[in-house]
Amino acid sequence: MIDKPISILLVLLCLASLGACQSDSSALIKGEQPPVFQLQDLDGNPLNLPQDFEGKVVVIRFWADWCPFCETEMQSIEPVYQAYQSKGLVILALNVRQDRETAAAFIEKLNISYPVLLDREGEVARQYGVIGLPTTFILDRKGRLHTRIIGESTAELFARIVGELI
Repeated sequence: MIDKPISILLVLLCLASLGACQSDSSALIKGEQPPVFQLQDLDGNPLNLPQDFEGKVVVIRFWADWCPFCETEMQSIEPVYQAYQSKGLVILALNVRQDRETAAAFIEKLNISYPVLLDREGEVARQYGVIGLPTTFILDRKGRLHTRIIGESTAELFARIVGELI
C-alpha cells in the first residue's frame, strides 16, 4: 500500500505531465494560422510559409531518417501529390535536426518529388508542437490548420483529407 504523501506526490506528477502534454499537443488548434517560417530546401533555396504558398493546400510533414514509419509513408503520399499538385497541393517535408547530407541520402532512395526542407535545429518543429515523428499538418487554402496527424497514416486517409480541401 502506498502511503498518503507518496500518493499525493504521484497525483501531482501525473497532473503536471498531463499539463505538459496538453500544452504541446494544443500548440496549434484547428482553424488557426500556424507559425510562419523560412527554411532552406536541399539546394539551399529559401522557402517561406505562408508567403510562398498563398491559395494552396499545404501539407507540412515532419520527419527524420531514423523514424521507422517515415520512409513508407513518404513514399505512399507521392501518388497523392502527383494527382493533386496541379490543383494546388503543396507538400513540404521538413527534416528535423539532421544535416543536409543525411536528409538528401534518405530522400534520394525514396524517389519523391515534393520539396524537402531542413529544420536543422528543430525550431520549427518546436513551434508547431511536434512531439513525435512523423507528424503531419494539413493547411487549407486560407493557410489555416485543417488537420493534424500524429504518427503514421495511410495514403487513403491522406488522399481523402486532401481531396476535401482541393
